[in-house]
Amino acid sequence: MLKKIISGGQTGADQAGLDAAIHLGIPHGGSIPKGRRTEAGPLPARYKLREMPTTSYPKRTEQNVLDADATLIVSHGKLLGGSKLTETLALKHCKPCLHLNLNKLALEHAAALLQEWLAESGVRTLNVAGPRASEDPRIYQAVFHVLIHALTTIIIPDMKK
Repeated sequence: MLKKIISGGQTGADQAGLDAAIHLGIPHGGSIPKGRRTEAGPLPARYKLREMPTTSYPKRTEQNVLDADATLIVSHGKLLGGSKLTETLALKHCKPCLHLNLNKLALEHAAALLQEWLAESGVRTLNVAGPRASEDPRIYQAVFHVLIHALTTIIIPDMKK
C-alpha cells in the first residue's frame, strides 16, 4: 500500500507528484540538490524535501531511485535526459520502474495501468519522475491528473481504515 510519494522537486513531473501527494494527504519528500535548486529557482518551502550536500542533479536522481521502492516516469514520447537517467538508474539498482508514455496512452488508461501496477507491486514509497516544465509544458497537468485519478480510488479508502 502506497505510503509516500517522493521526487527530486524539479518543475514539471516532479512537482506534479509532490502536489498530488499534498492534495491527497499522502506524505511526500525526496532529495533535492543543494540550494533546493530547480530550473525556476529555489523550490518553495512547502515541499518537504531533504537538501543534498551537492548541487548535482544526477546524484539527486540516484538518491531518489534508491530511497523509493519503485519509480514512475511519465512522459510525452521517448525518455530523454534526466528521465532516461532515472530509468537507467532504476534498472542498475534493480528497482521496479513504470514508464507511461502519454503519446501512446490516454490519461485514463495511464491512470488505470498505474493503479494496477501499484496494487500488484506493493509499493510503499513511489518516486515520481519525468520531464521538467521547460522540456514539456503539458507534463505537470498530465502527471497530476494521472496520479489523482489512479490514487483516489486505491489510497483514500485504505487511509480511512
